[in-house]
Amino acid sequence: MTLQKRYKLIACEVMFRELSYCAAKSKNIIDVVFLSKGLHDMGAEKMLSSLQDEIDRVDIEKYEAILLGYALCNNGIVGLRSSIPIIVPRAHDCITLLLGSKERYKEYHSKNSATFFKSTGWVERDINPSDVKESVTTQLGMNKTYDEYVKEFGEENAAFLMETLCNWTANYNKYTYIDTNVGDFSEYKKIVEQQAKEKGWEYEELNGDIRLLMNLLNGEWNPEEFLVVPSQRSIKNSYDDDIIGLE
Repeated sequence: MTLQKRYKLIACEVMFRELSYCAAKSKNIIDVVFLSKGLHDMGAEKMLSSLQDEIDRVDIEKYEAILLGYALCNNGIVGLRSSIPIIVPRAHDCITLLLGSKERYKEYHSKNSATFFKSTGWVERDINPSDVKESVTTQLGMNKTYDEYVKEFGEENAAFLMETLCNWTANYNKYTYIDTNVGDFSEYKKIVEQQAKEKGWEYEELNGDIRLLMNLLNGEWNPEEFLVVPSQRSIKNSYDDDIIGLE
């Protein structure tokens, strides 16, 4: 008979519904902490600090491992360490976690590079980075109005700054809604489809897959899909198909 394991899951709230479902279905005992999506907008250094603080609060006598419901996330997890093992999916961002594999994401992205993804979490937890005091956009002044730029830098420079700093959507022309089939949220699809219409973007729906998330919580850590970080070792960016490795 296989005994249950007790794990601490620290995860981004973007995957709140999917991971809550997986925790309920898992054969193991999962205690969960969800952190704000806004961490992504604070830059790698501050994101790392916040995650490390949360890891340092984990009762290492109570849990066998820490499960990280994050991907590489612009190096925001690079340097994390603990006195107990940390398990991390090999993924560049949460889209891989919602699609079920890095290979599937890579294939889709190669044909749809100008796509902005949405899901239940991205609809429910979405915030404007400019509303976060410590976000990169706020620190760079990307949340300022045209008139504020004119007052500080003059009209010519204001026009340039608005075009180059503030129009972050310029590189996108499509919304893709990932439906992981955890609950029926057809109204969210309509919201995103309307947003695409207003921007003049394409709209597509894609079936998600919670397989990776379920495997993370069930302790099924295929080394091709998960990195097991031993005690006192830290995470690094591997800059290859493995995505992350050990420092």
